[in-house]
Amino acid sequence: MSGLNLTNHFLIAMPAMTDPFFAKSLTYVCEHNEQGAMGIVVNRPISLTLSELFAQINMPLKPVELEDVLVHFGGPVQTDRGFVLHDTGGPWQSTLQVNDKIGLTTSRDILQAVGEGQGPQRLLVTLGYAGWSEGQLEQELADNAWLSVLASEHILFELPAEERLPAAMALLGIDFASLSDEAGHA
Repeated sequence: MSGLNLTNHFLIAMPAMTDPFFAKSLTYVCEHNEQGAMGIVVNRPISLTLSELFAQINMPLKPVELEDVLVHFGGPVQTDRGFVLHDTGGPWQSTLQVNDKIGLTTSRDILQAVGEGQGPQRLLVTLGYAGWSEGQLEQELADNAWLSVLASEHILFELPAEERLPAAMALLGIDFASLSDEAGHA
């Protein structure tokens, strides 16, 4: 699978996935190259609201429509650090440009802008991310741990968290309930 690039793809955990961090997860791949891959789990809200998060970091959150938005578990790496997946725009200090429409920012300036109502139009705030070392994701794909499909901004930013995994499966024309947890090879 050398040369495989799953940047801007969804990873859909197969039913046999037993890792508690990734079972029944939908992960958005932000970067995939010869050094490895990194992504954000996009269907695991936690019991922390943006209002509570902003209070913890001593920042005001002026847009009241964002107060009850839930922060997500983005993955098991650096769970004490925030990651903002968003539509593009803005001069943020530390942004990984996934493509011409989506970025991932880790710098505090984006949170300040969000708090002031000047942030991106569409965003998903997570704590932590998912990471794979060189060749690890390719091996997991070969082991049938994941399905992949080109990502959809609609699924990322417009659907509730509980609808994202089934919607990503629908992009493949598959119903999650119809998948077997047994891996097979021809």
